[in-house]
Amino acid sequence: MGSSDASHQQPRTRLPQLQLDELLREVQARLDLARGTRDRVHSLLDAVLAVGRELDLQQALRGIVEAAAVLVDARYAALGVIGPDGRRLSAFHTVGVDEDGTSRIGAHPEGHGILGELIRDPRPLRLTRLSGHASSFGLPAHHPPMDSFLGVPIRVRDQVFGNLYLTEKRGGVQFDEDDEAVLSTLAVAAGVAIDNARLYEESRLRERWLRANAEVTHSLMSGTGRTEVLRLVADRAREITGAARALVAVPVDGGETLRVELATGADPERFHGAETRPGSGLLGTAFSSAAPVTSEDVAHDERLATSAARVTGLGPAVALPIGTGDTGVRGVVMLVREAGDPVYTEKETEPLRAFAAQAAIAMELADRRHDAERVAVLQDRDRIARDLHDLAIQRLFATGMTLQSAGRFIEHPRAADRVVRAVDDLDETIRIIRSTVLGLRPHTGGTPSGLRARVVRVAGRAAPVLGFAPAVRMQGLADTHVSPRIADHVVAVLSEALTNVARHAHASRADVSLETDRRAVRLTVTDDGVGMSPGGRRSGVRNMAERAGQLGGTMELSTPEDGGTRLEWCVPLDGDGDGDGSDDDGAG
Repeated sequence: MGSSDASHQQPRTRLPQLQLDELLREVQARLDLARGTRDRVHSLLDAVLAVGRELDLQQALRGIVEAAAVLVDARYAALGVIGPDGRRLSAFHTVGVDEDGTSRIGAHPEGHGILGELIRDPRPLRLTRLSGHASSFGLPAHHPPMDSFLGVPIRVRDQVFGNLYLTEKRGGVQFDEDDEAVLSTLAVAAGVAIDNARLYEESRLRERWLRANAEVTHSLMSGTGRTEVLRLVADRAREITGAARALVAVPVDGGETLRVELATGADPERFHGAETRPGSGLLGTAFSSAAPVTSEDVAHDERLATSAARVTGLGPAVALPIGTGDTGVRGVVMLVREAGDPVYTEKETEPLRAFAAQAAIAMELADRRHDAERVAVLQDRDRIARDLHDLAIQRLFATGMTLQSAGRFIEHPRAADRVVRAVDDLDETIRIIRSTVLGLRPHTGGTPSGLRARVVRVAGRAAPVLGFAPAVRMQGLADTHVSPRIADHVVAVLSEALTNVARHAHASRADVSLETDRRAVRLTVTDDGVGMSPGGRRSGVRNMAERAGQLGGTMELSTPEDGGTRLEWCVPLDGDGDGDGSDDDGAG
């Protein structure tokens, strides 16, 4: 029995040692694989949590591409965002290439070659050799060598947002199915994170628009001036949309011309006062069509007809009408971004249109206030004119008649001469009062035609371009002593002088003085600006001097002690008055 049991146990003790070692190695490999899978799953979960916590969209995109490179152990990684047209990449985030390398490579890819293949067919793409694919265009100069490739799309609510691109797996090995599965899982989490970041960004943007609307509404209700409200609208629209410049253009000359009334942001002086015509350029097209007009690159857009468009560094732009076709377009707001910035999308334009409506309300209220103030002034002037005519003139006329009658009873020659001179003085006083009455009373035939009224109208028309209302002072019988021919020259010189102040002086104040007597008319325009530029254009100044020379007068430009520029334009009347007061009733 003992020998038999020993014979049966002998094969077990002789089990081959090699087979046992292989079994142990296989168990160890499976344990290592399970441990590696566990570690990779943990890394994937950590990446998903890290990406999902980020609410800033740009930071979220950066975190996604960095996590992708770590998870599949790739040397280079990139995330391309597909643009609004669905065919090109509008943004590109990279990992593995430093800033110097990126600058040497040049502009980021737009979606050609292999990258375009993923845009056209948004499915995972794994390649052993990039150059072996039919869509490969090769790599640009200074680009690091890349061979293996793995790409997966990122979807946000069933729409392809962009693609993840991975190249050159470390260790010289190829990307495998596990890498593709991990990256596809990360892409799903990335889509959710991007959607959350977008929603958060939209809510913050909506909040900013609401605050801006409330600020403009408060300004309107508190009686802030039209120019200040328009500047507030332009500034807030520029800040919220990330624009570099904002322009507000309004119609002038009866709607025949659009003029930039105010400009904010970079280089405002290059745009201030620029003009175009309705239907021409971005400004004119938006004004005529009463609809937004966009440009991908305004610096090279033929539709922008003004010379101000040729300023370097300009990029995408949008022009929005102030008002609607039904209520009438009152102007245009144009926002311009820097070159290379993203174009304005319809999602951005929509709140801008509503915001531009606030500018229309501001202009409407300003017009109503101006009309109400003008009616009040006209009523007061009419009352003063009526009192002067019905009371002062009649009493002066009666006094003159009394003196004239009494003069016949005065025998002393010197006393009689004094009475005659007193009657003549009363006649001149009556003429002055009648001229004043004609200037005070509103003209029923439309726009006032007197020189005094024309000067006030030119000064008021220049106020929006200047940014302030010029002070106007008049002395003498401008409507009586100055003929229509000379008055036309005075108005033209004043308009040119105020235009020069608006375009070149950078002034905060301008004073207009008009003085007349029976011998000459003198127009003086003074500002507190930067003064005359030695190398500046002189065509406008030359024209004003030529007008003075044609009338036998003079024009002088000087710099006051406290700075600025003083223009004095003086021409003789030489009895050329139109005699508006010749038919006035005199005392004699």
